[in-house]
This record gives sequence, structure tokens and C-alpha cells, in this order.
Amino acid sequence: VIVLTLAAIWKGAKAIEKVNFYLMISLFALLFLTLFLSLWMDMEDGSLDGAMFMFTVDFGMLKDPEVWINGLSQSAWSCSAGMGMCITYAVYMSKDEDTVLNAFTMGLANNSISIIAGLAVLSAIFAVSPDPLATVTGGSSAITFLALPEVFAKAPFAPIGPLFMMAGFFLALSFAAMTSMISTVELCVRNFVDHGYNREKSVALTGAALFLFGIPSAMMWIKLDGEGVAFPEFLEVQDHIWGYGLMFSGLFIAFSIWKYGYLRWKSGVEAGVAPPGFKGYLGFGVSAFRDDFINTGDNDMEVGRWWDLLMYLAFPILFSVLMVSYFADMIANTPDVWDPSNPKGLSIILLFWGVIAALFISFNKFLVQRPLYRNIPQGAEVDISTLPGGDDELVVALGEVAPGFEHLNAEKSA
Repeated sequence: VIVLTLAAIWKGAKAIEKVNFYLMISLFALLFLTLFLSLWMDMEDGSLDGAMFMFTVDFGMLKDPEVWINGLSQSAWSCSAGMGMCITYAVYMSKDEDTVLNAFTMGLANNSISIIAGLAVLSAIFAVSPDPLATVTGGSSAITFLALPEVFAKAPFAPIGPLFMMAGFFLALSFAAMTSMISTVELCVRNFVDHGYNREKSVALTGAALFLFGIPSAMMWIKLDGEGVAFPEFLEVQDHIWGYGLMFSGLFIAFSIWKYGYLRWKSGVEAGVAPPGFKGYLGFGVSAFRDDFINTGDNDMEVGRWWDLLMYLAFPILFSVLMVSYFADMIANTPDVWDPSNPKGLSIILLFWGVIAALFISFNKFLVQRPLYRNIPQGAEVDISTLPGGDDELVVALGEVAPGFEHLNAEKSA
């Protein structure tokens, strides 16, 4: 899988677009066929227990902060918003791209696929599993790799039905994972390329790191929980740690938006085009990101002030309330919460976050000393000095040479 992913992004955006196009078409076709067979199995006894379970709301669970955290982390991961993949792919967008329509379409398509996949899985489980609730609560990895093969083996029209359901579902899952992995790897590679590194070397280095750091998850350490349900512990631990980490990643993205608005307002005050004071900031700075990057004049729909309220008011309040209440509940109710060997404890989260934060800080100190190449060809009509960070001598257009880094262009030419 790693080799296929690296091959897909080796030559850049055009190759990624072609691969994703065919993968997504195949994903839709396989998923709909799997859904048809799952519903067929679920309706054999005259009921739709899987669908009823999926769409029945237990309002009492809405009081549990973990439910909200899990929902937010799933959305942040599934839409790739928390990991910044949309920001990476935005580098390849044309200037007149309809940002609002693209965001709406992406969210609609993502949630539609999630609903279809969930309906297919739950319908099949409730149709044949002797204890569907125990299977469903066994964890996402356990459901996918341990329970579903047993469920699909009991599909109708044997041997064709079981063979098709297993092959179709896992092919669709592989295609979905492949598209996600392509964007994940490109997220890393693009940052190295933007700082002047050779693309092929960046792809190879990222692939090697993926292989080495992915070995523990690939080992699939299987254990039994208190109810005797098997689950791959290391994968579940990673999901536990980084699902919540995406919330903080989203916070950093929001912080960059807040900072951009402040800097735009500050520069506007200095230039005499923005009023000073807090009211001036509310009128000029808060909407700066929305005006400059969302409502560009090329959209069929425009985003109103409600987006500013969500970004500057609702998000920080909800984030603070959810994270504080969740971690307070974890500390109060989780046995051995400070034991680093406890996969559901707080210590293991802080340990992994601390290690990654230290690595990021170390890499950041190294990267900021290299030039940042704007995705603008040398000689283009756009004045790069008017863009954010454009007055920095280390921010240059493609093909230009940053002072003191002439050797990088020589390396790229070689």
C-alpha cells in the first residue's frame, strides 16, 4: 500500500487527481453493491434491525462528553479538516475556484459515504451476529478485521454471495484508505517541497518513515476485553490518542485564522484604511480571512457573518467546554488514569503528544531557516509582497532564488 501511494504522488497533483478519480468511482460502485446485499440479509426476517439501530437516537447519551469528542474527532479525521489536508490540496487550486461549493460538496459526499458504509456494516452485523451489540461495541478495528469477515461468510447465495461481500467491502475500504493515505502523504511531502526539498527525495523519505513508524500498528497485537471481545490493542490506542489530537490540530488552524485577522487589521490601521480600537478590529479584522480567502468573488454562494461567529466565538467556547469536561470525566472515572500502560488513560495521551510536539518543534526550527516557495511562477502578475508573509526575504516565488540559498536551486537542477 505504501509503494502504491508513493507511486501515485511521485509526479505531483496530476497523478493524484487521476488515481483518486478512478478510486472514488470504484468505491461508490462497490459500496452500493455491498449495501444492497447487507439490506437483503437484514430484511430476510422481515425487519431492518441494523438500520433501526443506526438511526435511533439515544438522547441520554448526548450528556456524555466522550460522545461529542468522538463525533468531532471522526469528522475532523474523515473530512481531513483536522489534519490540514484541505489546506495542502488548496495549493493546487486555481485562483477562480469556487471555494464554498467545493467545501459543501466535499462535506456532503463524505457524510453520504459514511452513512452508506455504516448502514451496510450494521445491517450485515444485525442480520447474522448472535450478539450484535457486543460486536458493535468491540471497537472499530475489531469490527472491521475480526467481526465482519465472520458476518460476510454467512451472506446468502453461497459461495458467490460471501465471496463478493468480503471482496467488495474490503476493496471499497482499501480504495477509501488509499485516497486518504495519498492526501496524508502529500500533506507531508508538500511541506518539504515548499521549503525547497526535491520532491522525489521527499516522497522516498516520507515513505520510509511511514513504514518504520507503521510497524507497531501492522503487528496487530490482539487482546480480549472484559467481555471476551477481541480487539487490536495498539491500533485502538492510536485511535484513542490521535482522534483527540485532531481537536488540538483544529485549534491551531483556527488560531492561524485569528492571527491572520489580527495582522490584517494591524496593517490596515498602520496604512490608515482600518479604524483603530476593538470596534475597528471587529469590523475589519474578524472578517479578513473570510473576505480574502472564502468570498473571493468567484463563488456562486457567499459565506456570511455567521462564519465569523462560529470561528471566533462558538468554536473556542465549545472546544474549551468539551475538552475540559472530557478530561475531567476521564480523570474522575478511569481506573489507573495516570498509568502509562493503561491504553485508555491520560498519561499515554500526554506521552505521545509530548513526543510528537518535541519532534515538530525540532523540525520547525530547521525548516523555518529555509526559504518558503509560493505556488506562483516566477514573473507572474501577482505581486508576492502583497501576500501574507510576502515581505519576508525567505518567501519567494517558484524559480526565484532566496538570498543565501543558491545551492538549493543547484540541487534541484541536478
